[in-house]
Amino acid sequence: MTDTDDAARHAAKMAKKKTARDKIMATKTDQKGLVVVHTGKGKGKSTAAFGMIFRCIAHGMPCAVVQFIKGGMSTGERDLILAKFSDACQFHTMGEGFTWETQDKSRDMEMAAAAWEKAKELIRDPANKMVLLDEINIALRYDYLDINEVVKFLLEEKPEMTHVVLTGRNAKEELIEAADLVTEMELVKHPFRSGIKAQIGVEF
Repeated sequence: MTDTDDAARHAAKMAKKKTARDKIMATKTDQKGLVVVHTGKGKGKSTAAFGMIFRCIAHGMPCAVVQFIKGGMSTGERDLILAKFSDACQFHTMGEGFTWETQDKSRDMEMAAAAWEKAKELIRDPANKMVLLDEINIALRYDYLDINEVVKFLLEEKPEMTHVVLTGRNAKEELIEAADLVTEMELVKHPFRSGIKAQIGVEF
C-alpha cells in the first residue's frame, strides 16, 4: 500500500467518523446548570474544579468558591483569585484545617454549618454562574452536614442555570445519584508514598 492509498483510507475513515459524530451532536441541544462531583482517592479533584472556575473567569462568568476544610494555608489558586480576580470570583475559606489537625468535632461541625449557609447564599444568587464547594464531601462523610438536606437543596433550590461543583473523596451515594456529572479520580501512583512531601505548584 502506498502512502497515498493510506492517506486516502484514513481520510475516508475520519469522514465517516465525523458524519456519525455530527449526527450525535445534533441531538444534544439542551442546557442546564449541572451538579458536578469530583471524588475518589486520586489527586486532582480540587485542581480540576479550580480549572472550571478559571474557565468561568476567562469567559466573564461570575462565580464563587467556598472551602469547607482547608484552613488559612496559602494556595496558589486562592492567592491568584484574591489578587487578580476578586471582582469575578468570590472566595470564602470557611474551614480551619483538616479534621485530624483541628481535633475539635464540635468546632468542625460549627464551621461546616457556617460554610453551608454561605454556600446556599451564593448558589441562590442567580448572578453566580458556578459555585465550587471545595472539600464538602469530607464534611458530609463525617456527618458534619446532613446529606439529605444538601441533596434536597441542590435539587429543589439551585437556580436552573447555575453549576455547582462539589469535591472531596468518599462522596456519598445520595450525592452521586443526584449529580449530573461524576468523576472519580483513581489513585495509581503518588509521590507521597515514596516519602515526597506536598510541593508548591503541584499540590498547592
